[in-house]
Amino acid sequence: MNPALVAIAGPLTGTTFELTEAEVSIGRHPSSRLCIPSTWVSRRHCLITRRKEQLTISDLDSSHGTFVNGVPVKKRVLKHGDRIAISDSLFLFVAGGAETSPDASPARLEERQLIAKTASRLRWKEALSLQSEKLLAALPASARLARDLSSLFKASTTLASLRDAWALQQRLLELVLEAVPADLAVSLLLGEGTEEFATVLALDRRSGIKETARISRAIAIQVAREGTAILSNDLAESGGPGEAGSAAGPKVRAVLCVPLAALEQVIGVLYLEARDPTVSFDSDHLQVVTAIAGIAAAPLETARRLERLEGETRRLQTELNLGESMVGDSPPMREVQQFIAKVAPTDATILVRGETGTGKELVARAIHVRSPRAAKPFVVFSCAALSETLLESELFGHERGAFTGALAQRKGRFELADGGTVFLDEIAEISPAIQAKLLRVLQDHQFERVGGSLPLKVDIRLIAATNRDLETAVRAGTFREDLYYRINVVSVRLPPLRERREDIPLLANHFVARYGARFKRRLMGLSPEARECLMGHDWPGNIRELENAIERAVVLGADDLIRPEDLPESLLEADLPKAGPRAPYHEAIREAKKRVALNALKQAGGSYTRAAKLLGVHANHLHRLIRNLQLKTTLKK
Repeated sequence: MNPALVAIAGPLTGTTFELTEAEVSIGRHPSSRLCIPSTWVSRRHCLITRRKEQLTISDLDSSHGTFVNGVPVKKRVLKHGDRIAISDSLFLFVAGGAETSPDASPARLEERQLIAKTASRLRWKEALSLQSEKLLAALPASARLARDLSSLFKASTTLASLRDAWALQQRLLELVLEAVPADLAVSLLLGEGTEEFATVLALDRRSGIKETARISRAIAIQVAREGTAILSNDLAESGGPGEAGSAAGPKVRAVLCVPLAALEQVIGVLYLEARDPTVSFDSDHLQVVTAIAGIAAAPLETARRLERLEGETRRLQTELNLGESMVGDSPPMREVQQFIAKVAPTDATILVRGETGTGKELVARAIHVRSPRAAKPFVVFSCAALSETLLESELFGHERGAFTGALAQRKGRFELADGGTVFLDEIAEISPAIQAKLLRVLQDHQFERVGGSLPLKVDIRLIAATNRDLETAVRAGTFREDLYYRINVVSVRLPPLRERREDIPLLANHFVARYGARFKRRLMGLSPEARECLMGHDWPGNIRELENAIERAVVLGADDLIRPEDLPESLLEADLPKAGPRAPYHEAIREAKKRVALNALKQAGGSYTRAAKLLGVHANHLHRLIRNLQLKTTLKK
């Protein structure tokens, strides 16, 4: 199947457009290869280019942006399942196939070699047929037949109601041990697309669920490969390699192994062993176990597929959330993303530097999500504005009675994050005493709770962040030099927003989409004048300030576009870049503010405090106004 776009919303809903050409232009103009009849779509909106098997979408400076999975993009390689939003149209990109991943094995399978003098074989379809004929032709109901019927009834009513694959396998093994005099029952499921067992669950009649199963792997693989059940009652255990110590264990007398088949395909096997010399398996056991396996196979496969789909959904959602948090296509941001890709698979301690609001926590979270610790906790903690006692208790926990108010034992952040990642923001704010304890955690992975003497061991990865100059703090003696070297193994500096202005429209469109959805407002993006205002501001608060400005604009705006009057006044006061002229209305307001501020300062003889009183504003507001209007040069003349 060729790559294609499937329209799932908008004027082209229900149509499929195959991407067979080297370039596919998308826009409102009739000459576009994919023409979208909507006034909100630019004449030349975006372009999809194909190079070998890789397809890339590029935005052509459209008015309202091109979104992939909810993120505004300039250029992006498309992946199977991506959702492309162009104005009010939504397309699903289909690449012709999706990736799958085999199940992880939660149990260990130990091999034993068995030699059978005689063995009965029966294909699973034949066994089901014989079982049906037997039940239909049964005359007087014997006790054994009644037990078999009861087992089949339980299997048909209970197995179909379970949705968790692990619980379903456990119940299946319990039902089999009720129906057959076996000592051990093992469920072995094949990995998707492989001939190896990916999931193993064993149930011993005496000891219950086991994490290991010592069985004949050769028999299990043969049954899975051929789809033929095997029954043998005269087994002898070989003394081959790997069988050391087997004589000390229970001797296997009989084996019954049947395939688990769903939708004409073998997905695994049921393996049973009997150790009692007085017990043997017969054809009735073979048929009832095969019938139970036939009932269980379809729910098992459905549960496994559902778990794989849920896992894939979680993975895609994680990637989508990660993509949303790391919006930006400027060279500095590409360097940050490359840094994340390199350090995430390692366990190195990382120091993230940057001004307030540059996204240090988002970078730390991105590193955690892409690391082997992704399934473990990600614990965030800010070290700022806490007393030493409280900070120590928060990080390391405390014992009952350690201090006034410690009514119960409490785990600290390091203990809660065991196996995962701890992100310590504003690490330069911690006291020397806490620095010493933190150094021990990094060196020995040990600490004690406040008021405790028992060393606790943890396995964590530390990511620290600061907006201060740690080298200066080390020279001043406020930050330990040895701790500095411990946390500065690998470091990255996040660029402030003023150093990556080309990302401002992407970030703004991203926040417009986010808050538009949150406040249930249908917004199409930024007006050209609003975009110019955003580009002309220095953003001392960085991304956080931009996000707050857009949220305010979404709340206060009344149009389907964000306009300058919706933005904070500080943005309107700033000088514009060379992008274009300011709207006459806003330019007139700006000039009026200049005249009022200059007149007040002239009357006050240059005193900012007196000028602020004359204007009826706070002195800080006047300082900000003069800075934004760039009046200092005028005042010096």
